[in-house]
Amino acid sequence: MKIYISMDSAAKALGADQVAAGMAAEIAARGLHAEIIRTGSRGMIWLEPLVEIDRGQGREAFGPVSPADVAALLAGTMAGHGPTETIPFLAKQTRLTFARCGVTDPLSLDDYTAHGGLLGLRRALGLSRAEIVAEVTASGLRGRGGAGFPTGIKWNTVLGAQADQKYIVCNADEGDSGTFADRMIMEGDPFCLIEGMVIAGLGVGATKGYVYLRSEYPDAIAVMNAAVDIAREAGVLGADVLGAGQAFDMEIRVGAGAYVCGEETSLLNSLEGKRGVVRAKPPLPALEGFMGKPTVVNNVISLATVPVVFEKGAAHYAAFGLGRSKGTIPIQIAGNVAHGGLFETAFGMPLGVLIDEIAGGTATGRPVKAVQIGGPLGAYFPRSKFDTPFGYEEFDGQGGLIGHAGIVVFDDTADMLGMARFAMEFCAIESCGKCTPCRIGAVRGVETIDRIAQGDGAAVAVLTDLCETMKDGSLCALGGFTPFPVMSALTHFPDDFATRKEAAE
Repeated sequence: MKIYISMDSAAKALGADQVAAGMAAEIAARGLHAEIIRTGSRGMIWLEPLVEIDRGQGREAFGPVSPADVAALLAGTMAGHGPTETIPFLAKQTRLTFARCGVTDPLSLDDYTAHGGLLGLRRALGLSRAEIVAEVTASGLRGRGGAGFPTGIKWNTVLGAQADQKYIVCNADEGDSGTFADRMIMEGDPFCLIEGMVIAGLGVGATKGYVYLRSEYPDAIAVMNAAVDIAREAGVLGADVLGAGQAFDMEIRVGAGAYVCGEETSLLNSLEGKRGVVRAKPPLPALEGFMGKPTVVNNVISLATVPVVFEKGAAHYAAFGLGRSKGTIPIQIAGNVAHGGLFETAFGMPLGVLIDEIAGGTATGRPVKAVQIGGPLGAYFPRSKFDTPFGYEEFDGQGGLIGHAGIVVFDDTADMLGMARFAMEFCAIESCGKCTPCRIGAVRGVETIDRIAQGDGAAVAVLTDLCETMKDGSLCALGGFTPFPVMSALTHFPDDFATRKEAAE
């Protein structure tokens, strides 16, 4: 009998370690022949701690499980959810990037290769640099960190740059509210990120890589460091990658907790040991990045998806999706929601289907009032926009952005003026201070929203003008995107602003 219990941070926070310890003690007391395997998370957070038991006929899921349930679980008297793969939340997914997450032991390279790992890298080792870059370009893969920039174009720029040293930098500074996909893949399937970085290095001629990982993720830091050591020992990293005569090595660097370091140039400054402030562009990091050398800066999910592209082929990956949004997107569902977790699906699913059918509406049972997509800088969508398909251009056309694909759900008790104020306050606190529209504009924004809250109707026009200035004049997306949540709250939920004026009068 094999028993699978997640070692993911979310599962541990909900008691997975205590369940695993209770399971080990009960197995020993009963003298059972059973093996406990710690995995990543399946992403069904409302069922964590999730325990999967395989008695030789496939995995059956039980959850949420408490230590008090262990005896009944082993005795076979606890009701389960049936075969894990048949749980609707999981069965409706198209898992490409997250195919192994929750299935394998994250630090077993044997497990990884048994489930298709390294097939993409082995194929890439037989291609030229130009062919590798062309494959990524043909797949239509775009940056999953927020901007949605075509990965192939970025790689091609670095490939064409002339330099004695090039770098691959993975942006793992996942700081947006309601986002956890990067953490889940690093804790649950770290070798796919490593494999993706190696392929990127082979493609552009880089021999060194760095993962810039946020300090708030201690479990991910530990798993990634261990995985790098294992990969290096196995010859996946080093001077002779898989015996093919090509070099690539990497290391993990830990950030210091600044939200703005999720912006690529600020991240590069921090990686170099400097203050994390935004650089002016040009020059682009692809030409003058880390240590002034050509650098590919990609998000965790972008790089972790690269092995899928090479294992399955660019055409296979590009066959999923909608318009220019190719492949799949790991959507992170959080907030006031019944079924929170990670849902990987092809681009194109309407927002309303995700909220009402997949997520099951609100946890409180009250009507959904607003959904924020794309982190603290994302727009608030009302129900009237729930028919919007999940795609970069489609969201942009509705005044929103996908960003890192985090969704935060709010019921009808949410105060949208308060949420708009929070966005401005967040920007004011997290601004690096490099440019005036962000540094000063966000502070003035908080003051202006407070005026509206006190009944000053004329301040609405001031807030609108201020948002336009921040959007057009800020040096990076922190100041430039803060107007998205503010203006969407003002536009779609005017009653939350008008009632303040009426109350004051």
